[in-house]
Amino acid sequence: MINSAMKKFVGTGLLSMSLALGVAATAQADLPSPLQSKVENYKKKLSEWAANPVVIKAIKESNARSGLASGMSNAKWDQLSEKDPIVAGFQSSEAGKIVSTWEQDKAISKLYLRDEKGNLVAASNNKPSLYNVSDRPVFINGLKGPWAAAEVKPDPTTKINSVQVSVPVLEGGKVIGVIQTAVVAE
Repeated sequence: MINSAMKKFVGTGLLSMSLALGVAATAQADLPSPLQSKVENYKKKLSEWAANPVVIKAIKESNARSGLASGMSNAKWDQLSEKDPIVAGFQSSEAGKIVSTWEQDKAISKLYLRDEKGNLVAASNNKPSLYNVSDRPVFINGLKGPWAAAEVKPDPTTKINSVQVSVPVLEGGKVIGVIQTAVVAE
């Protein structure tokens, strides 16, 4: 038997959840229309890039190694300089060269490939802030389908005001990784 205090508590909780979900569902509408359109275009572009055979191959190879680049962790990554050969390798690999070419589009400020565990596979520019982003919305949501953040914020790596966008990389319909970018907010 549920007493009236418990009914009120449950009712208030449900109302709070409904409001939170409503805010989350409409959050994308908070972006200015031109920026929202730009973000949607980059979701499509990322999906096209994610289908590139070089991207798929690089992510598959990383997944086969369990994503371990010499036992790399975020703590070890943080200690490396931008000029370290390990860091440079993410840009000079075949996949790194391709994402660097794509990132020359100045409407985005970075472009990264991540394996199925959130580990870095290839990078277009500066050393990413984190080697592994498995606990970050850009990765978690990108595994589920094309995703964009609901707000403009300074990018953690480039410090440029932008919207984080990611899409899954698929092979045979199976998600094997994520491609992510930061769409510059002008």
